[in-house]
Amino acid sequence: MGRVAYDDAHLLQRQLVAERIEGRGIDTLLALEHDPVLTLGRNASPEHLHLTEAEYVARGIAVRHVERGGEVTYHGPGHLVVYPIIALRAGGITLREHIRALEGSLIDACAAYGITAERRDGAPGCWIGERKIGAVGVRVEQGVAWHGLALNVGRDLDAFDLINPCGHAGVVSTSIAAERDWQAVAAGRRDSVGAPPPPLAEVALHVARSYATAISAYVDPATLSAMEIKVR
Repeated sequence: MGRVAYDDAHLLQRQLVAERIEGRGIDTLLALEHDPVLTLGRNASPEHLHLTEAEYVARGIAVRHVERGGEVTYHGPGHLVVYPIIALRAGGITLREHIRALEGSLIDACAAYGITAERRDGAPGCWIGERKIGAVGVRVEQGVAWHGLALNVGRDLDAFDLINPCGHAGVVSTSIAAERDWQAVAAGRRDSVGAPPPPLAEVALHVARSYATAISAYVDPATLSAMEIKVR
């Protein structure tokens, strides 16, 4: 969808969630990027913010308190955000299965660019050693899941230094572009350092296809024929 203001994307999610709760519409996956914004989950602790909310706003970073689980994270230009609006209950899908599908799609998208990422027990998202490259945060209302995942793609990671990403003090945030730079240095290909990051639309397709494949495997066979995932 290109770059979408956080509030506009939030409103669209709300509309799609209402439709699914009412039994209308279809399961939909929104892929986009945001203007700079910090989002804090419903139980997020202020201790993970290094500045006041007014100071973030003065730096051009909006702050939003939202319904999803989890702590604070950052979204900005050059980084991918994916919001699947999925009727879990109607499909016979558990929340744990949904989370695993989201994490798996992050891992698969990284693998498409030669990056080995992994899950970590007790820390939802996607990790490369001690570096965090992707985040997961979900809300479920009346059996319908929304919010979703974020994957760092571009090199602009400075805003992550202004928070404890996802509540992890001292964690280093990384991205597909940054990891490819490190790989190029390790392989002696210094001329490849600074190469353009992959297009977000291309990365989004990797995420969407992986998620759709994974979540379809969890769907109750009795409802599978009636389920459709639309990539917008």
